[in-house]
Amino acid sequence: MVEFISTHLNEFVFLMHIYVFMLAIFVGFELITKVPPTLHTPLMSGSNAISGITIVGAILSAGLKDFTVSTILGLVAVIFAMINVVGGFLVTDRMLKMFKKK
Repeated sequence: MVEFISTHLNEFVFLMHIYVFMLAIFVGFELITKVPPTLHTPLMSGSNAISGITIVGAILSAGLKDFTVSTILGLVAVIFAMINVVGGFLVTDRMLKMFKKK
């Protein structure tokens, strides 16, 4: 009986994670399409700064003692998050140079 409940509870939790993920995709898409172009770059630079949190979590996952799938995924997450942060800072720097007085 306990195994039956545990199995169905795990399936329910998995489906809830999928539901939240799909909802986040929909809400994110709707929000991004409603942002005017003049606000896009400042908002993206702020969200890229928040992406540093992703780097910390990915480093924790990649730095595990055991070499598992989560270690590989953590390494991939570190690489992509670093690309995101560096690209965000480059775009922000370019944006700020546009507003400097010559």
